[in-house]
Amino acid sequence: MRVDLSGRTALVTGSTQGIGAAIAAGLAAAGARVAVNGRSETGVHKAIARLREGLPDADFLPAPGDVSEEAGAAAVVEEVPDADILINNLGIFGAREPLDITDADWRRYFEVNVLAAVRLTRAYLPGMTDRGWGRIQYIASDSAIVIPAEMIHYGVSKTALLGVSRGFAKHAAGTGVTVNAVLAGPTHTGGVEDFVRELVGPDLPWDEAQREFMRRHRPQSLLQRLIEPEEIANLVVYLSSPFASATTGAAVRVDGGYVDSIVP
Repeated sequence: MRVDLSGRTALVTGSTQGIGAAIAAGLAAAGARVAVNGRSETGVHKAIARLREGLPDADFLPAPGDVSEEAGAAAVVEEVPDADILINNLGIFGAREPLDITDADWRRYFEVNVLAAVRLTRAYLPGMTDRGWGRIQYIASDSAIVIPAEMIHYGVSKTALLGVSRGFAKHAAGTGVTVNAVLAGPTHTGGVEDFVRELVGPDLPWDEAQREFMRRHRPQSLLQRLIEPEEIANLVVYLSSPFASATTGAAVRVDGGYVDSIVP
C-alpha cells in the first residue's frame, strides 16, 4: 500500500518536535505540502531545517503561531488559508497531585489541548466540505480512557477530544470529510523522557527506567514499552489518505493495547 498525498496541503499543529514532527515528516514523505506549526518563527524554521535533512525534496511551509490563543490561530490561518488535512496535535502534559490542580491549570489544559483544536476545526472544516474532501484528526491519548491518577487534568482534556471528534464527524457526515481521533499511548519523546525520570527517578539506565515506568504507571499496556513517534505517524498518514475514506467518527488506537481487566 503506497499512500499518495500529492496535491494535498496539511497543517500539523505543534509540529516542531516529537510526535508532531514525525507526523509532518510522514505526510511530507507521502507527497503532501506540510505546514509546520510552533509558537515561535525561529523554532519553526529550525524544525523545517531538521525535517529537510531527511526529506530534501519535501515541501514544507512555515506557519508559526500559538494556536491556543485566538490571535495566534488567526495568524496561522492567514498563512495557510486552506488545508485539506488538519492534524490537531498540539498538547501539553505534566504530573500534578490531583488536589493541587488549580482552576488556572484546568483552564490552561482546556485552552491548549481542546479549544485550540476546536478553533482550527471551525476555520478549516467549511472549506473541506465545500471541496468535498478533507481529513481532520485529533491526537488524543489512552489517558482519555484510563485516566492517570498523576495527571487527571490531562486525561480529562483528552477525553474531551473524543467528544469533539465524534461531534464534528456527525456535522461532516456525507460531505467527503472524515474526522477521527487517534488514541496514542505513552510515546518516546524528549518531554516524556523527562516525565518518566520525574516519576521513577534519575538513577536507572533508560531501558530499565522505561520498563519501570510502564510497570508502575501504565500496567494496562500490552506493548510494555514506549511507542516511537513514527509509529503514531504511520497511523495518522493512513487516516489522512484515500484508503481511509470509510473511517470517520472513530477513536483509533495506537496505544500498545490493553490488558482486558484494566479497561473500564
